[in-house]
Amino acid sequence: MDIGVHTPPLADESLEGALEYLSEIGVDAIEPGVGGYPGDAHLVRRDYLDDEDAQAELHDLLAEYDMRVSALATHNNPLHPDDEQAETADTELREAIRLADQLGVDTVTCFSGLPAGGPDDEVPNWITAPWPSEHADAHEYQWDVAIEYWADLAAFADDHGVDLALEMHPNMLVYEPHGMARLREATNERVGANFDPSHLYWQGISITDAIRYLDDAIHHFHAKDTRIYEEQAREKGVLDTTDYDDEPNRSWLFRSVGYGHGEDHWKDVVSTLRMVGYDGALSIEHEDSLTSSREGLEKAVNLLERAVFREQPGEAYWAE
Repeated sequence: MDIGVHTPPLADESLEGALEYLSEIGVDAIEPGVGGYPGDAHLVRRDYLDDEDAQAELHDLLAEYDMRVSALATHNNPLHPDDEQAETADTELREAIRLADQLGVDTVTCFSGLPAGGPDDEVPNWITAPWPSEHADAHEYQWDVAIEYWADLAAFADDHGVDLALEMHPNMLVYEPHGMARLREATNERVGANFDPSHLYWQGISITDAIRYLDDAIHHFHAKDTRIYEEQAREKGVLDTTDYDDEPNRSWLFRSVGYGHGEDHWKDVVSTLRMVGYDGALSIEHEDSLTSSREGLEKAVNLLERAVFREQPGEAYWAE
């Protein structure tokens, strides 16, 4: 395993500046945005796509700082009912897959997307209950839309030898492990999880149980924590629409690794990832509004350095 960083928090730095800083603090891999919500501050997709010279320069720069790319990130909504928005997201994904193939990167991180609740609706609809019954009907419609789209995209990704790592995220069709498994089963094994525990904590999902459940369907991992504030959650639950920067009144906040759950928990998470065969990057995603990006990243790296396994296990000589 190695320690990575999803780079949007360093968008004010050049790629080389970000690499220099991350190398200094002990980071081994980057997950740069190439479109969608993460933006493309460090890797403008079309500047590198089909350009062997630009790609060679990128490889040289990465080698200079002993860094690798764990995944290319483009999080957007390819199932959006607005055709223009959906087409933009689809183009981003397909070009990211092609670029990943050309760069020798094996994973693209993304969202499942979220359709409308019916063919005549104009906005996406996140359905979280089966009643009244029109919601169940809408949910079935959404899955039909999603499976048709993702089956085609999964075949495209397979042609390029690239895994699609979907982040289970609220306001997306796939937001928990059973939905993730359903989409994977309906498409192919290129479809799997960018396992981000931060969105699962507040849903009450056990992280280690979810890792075991998804098993080899985990293609990438985001190291990101969440703290639930019981004082607020007892009054209004965890489906909280309070602004993220109104910290005192939120039921939960995204936190830097170790500030939502302690070091022992994160060591258990890393150990469980090893049990299911995951040996990729722990890509830190900083979205902690109580600390600066650099301080949050550095504290996360510091904790993960004590938790991560750098070497492969040897033979269990004591069992012979």
